[in-house]
Amino acid sequence: MTTLPDFDEVIDRIGTHSVKWDCMEEIYGVPPGEGIAMWVADMDFRPPQAVTEAVEKLIHQGVFGYWGDDRPYHAAIQWWMAHRHGWQVAPEWIFTTHGLVNGTALCLDAFTQPGDGVVLMTPVYHSFARVIRAAGRKVVDCQLKLENGRYEMDFDAWDAQMDGTAKMLILCSPHNPGGRVWSRADIEATAAFAKRHGLVLVSDEIHHDLVMPGHTHIPAAVALPDQPLVMMSATTKTFNIAGAHSGNVIIADPELRKRFAGAMAAQAISPNSFGLAMATAAYSPEGAAWVDALNHYLDGNRRLFDDKVNAIPGLKSMPLEATYLAWVDFAGTGMAAEEFIARVEKGAKIAANHGATFGPGGESFLRFNLATPRARVIEAAERLASAFADLQ
Repeated sequence: MTTLPDFDEVIDRIGTHSVKWDCMEEIYGVPPGEGIAMWVADMDFRPPQAVTEAVEKLIHQGVFGYWGDDRPYHAAIQWWMAHRHGWQVAPEWIFTTHGLVNGTALCLDAFTQPGDGVVLMTPVYHSFARVIRAAGRKVVDCQLKLENGRYEMDFDAWDAQMDGTAKMLILCSPHNPGGRVWSRADIEATAAFAKRHGLVLVSDEIHHDLVMPGHTHIPAAVALPDQPLVMMSATTKTFNIAGAHSGNVIIADPELRKRFAGAMAAQAISPNSFGLAMATAAYSPEGAAWVDALNHYLDGNRRLFDDKVNAIPGLKSMPLEATYLAWVDFAGTGMAAEEFIARVEKGAKIAANHGATFGPGGESFLRFNLATPRARVIEAAERLASAFADLQ
């Protein structure tokens, strides 16, 4: 019998070496005892019981040696992708990395050279640009259009930007921070753009299981069965086990797979046994039931937060189709970023990601993590209303 979680349980994470809670005062000036941590993209929920039991089994066995025999792990990935996403994966396509930021870095090594450009559709997950620049590559910012309150791709403008120096494109699907679930037409147009400009297409789909009711994520590999591309996925966001630092780069194309294998070998990457055990347990019928319950709960948090925030004059929360990350635009307040950020951090005592860190187009936004017990979401929305009460 599957025991579904109590997402309303408030778990005290202060003093547990949690980046989200224990580092927010240093970064945002928000004391954890008084504040609400809504920045780092991990959840304040326990993972499925099967994941905890897998860790307990390793601890009880008591010897923490090298991991061997990937067959159950690969079988779990194959089962999950087939049953949840309609995607048939062969085990030889799977590479296990230390999370998907590491996977991104390995893609840079495999498919680009120092000085090459890498296309990002901004605003987008901030670690992409950080890793690209650290690797001595150039970020090519292709800004998304904001139309009717949601992001749209702008290929005519982006075509004009290309000068032949870009070699790779990273698609964030579903989109973080905008929460867009890209359509099949969007994905096909992205592939055509990549082909026109000779770009290796890398699709980061770490949020692909966190989709709101009424929306369906289409894996790029399903939308583009004949297109050479690199797929990145992980259990870490879905099941709140990001500390395991385990992710998968899945490549069907033999030539791209060979190049990526070379980068992996050069870096001597090998998996973490705890991460693989947790992932194997998560990709299961119990894990599937847990995710269904999670998405229902997150949808409730989203509705509540949006209703309250959108009632504040000048604030607009982008309709969330996927992820648990609300993307709130403060442009309507007429305030400079320094002022609305100060109201959120010093007034409401909420730590939220600054929109400018996500690249061009994010300057008037803040990103709020809604994967926390509903009582906290209610309190956060009420604090925001109080912090901007003079506008009402």
